[in-house]
Amino acid sequence: MKTPEILNQSTKIFGHKWSITLKIIPIILTVTLLKFLAHWYNWEVMELNALFTSLVAGTIFLIGFLITGVLSDYKESEKLPSELAASIKTLMDDSYTVYKTKNSERALEFMEYQKELLNTLMDWFYKRERTQTLLQKISGMNDYFADFDLQGVQANYIIKMKNEQNSLRKMVLRIDTIRDMGFVGSAYAIVEIMAIVIALGLISIKIEPFYASLFFTLLVTFLVVYMLLLIKDIDDPFDYAGNGEGGTEISLKPLNDLCRAVEEGQ
Repeated sequence: MKTPEILNQSTKIFGHKWSITLKIIPIILTVTLLKFLAHWYNWEVMELNALFTSLVAGTIFLIGFLITGVLSDYKESEKLPSELAASIKTLMDDSYTVYKTKNSERALEFMEYQKELLNTLMDWFYKRERTQTLLQKISGMNDYFADFDLQGVQANYIIKMKNEQNSLRKMVLRIDTIRDMGFVGSAYAIVEIMAIVIALGLISIKIEPFYASLFFTLLVTFLVVYMLLLIKDIDDPFDYAGNGEGGTEISLKPLNDLCRAVEEGQ
């Protein structure tokens, strides 16, 4: 790999790794300014008490509830690209077997159709293709299956390919659901409200010395906001159109490897 490519890749990795932190910087600077103003103008009118610490603990509990909910979908999503690649590769292999055993030109056409489907699938991940278009492409396999039946292809091959077609459709619909339906919106709303209340409370609480108060104000605000943004990012693990293949997005390496192998004729 050339040096410019290495530097470019390193820059992308750094950007994805610290993207959430960079988003929080304006919030931290704003809180810092408000804390200094509150201290300068004697707006620190509250004392630290057990009720406020309970509020922080309750917010952390809700964050734990949110991250548990989104992680279940995230762990499931990690398997889907490799399963999609395996299904398409299986269909290509079966088509090649039909071509070799029956000398079927239709089987060759079906292999080309799978390549087009793979390209459509990759465009769909980046929201350059509609879900309905991809589903129609999957349903279009039925014409080839009917022709294979007329050519005397063994029924178990056709059934096997039909099963892979069904698996592809299920996985596409599952990804579409995960991508378009977020976690409980009201849960996000209450955590966002509590994050604002905690930040304002820390700004107005008087703790001596002042710089210790500033440190804990910024630390707690940073952790709460960071976790909230992280959960929102994890909630859509297929946001390639907005973030590309990096950060918290699920890796499309199995599909990229398959695309590369198809282009090289493997």
